[in-house]
Amino acid sequence: MNITLKQAEAVIAAAKAKAIEIKTLMNIAVVDTGTNLIAFAHMDEAWLGSIDISQKKARTARYFNMPTGEIGKLSQPGGPLYNIEHSNGGLITFPGGVLIKNAQGEIIGAIGVSGDLVENDHIVAQAGADAIK
Repeated sequence: MNITLKQAEAVIAAAKAKAIEIKTLMNIAVVDTGTNLIAFAHMDEAWLGSIDISQKKARTARYFNMPTGEIGKLSQPGGPLYNIEHSNGGLITFPGGVLIKNAQGEIIGAIGVSGDLVENDHIVAQAGADAIK
């Protein structure tokens, strides 16, 4: 199963609504199960450098089927995934990338969000992913 454009647009809309609610500006990327970009939003005045980060967060979450913040915990010095961020053309291993699952719990894609503190990035990403459930 892959996320549809209609679903990806719903994810983007929910994430944008959460970003507005918490008064932040975000870049929001949605990828399918093959990590292909399906939808993207750059909120006006959001950091340009976060465009790439949001897409890498989405891909990183899907590559390893876990939130990017969890990968970050495992990639600390001495951890089992130390230096993993150098693989796959560059990964992002801090919060803001979350898997998107359908009602049956199957992974259909991932969302990556960047533009604020990583805690807020994760909150906005989770709000987007929750739009599909």
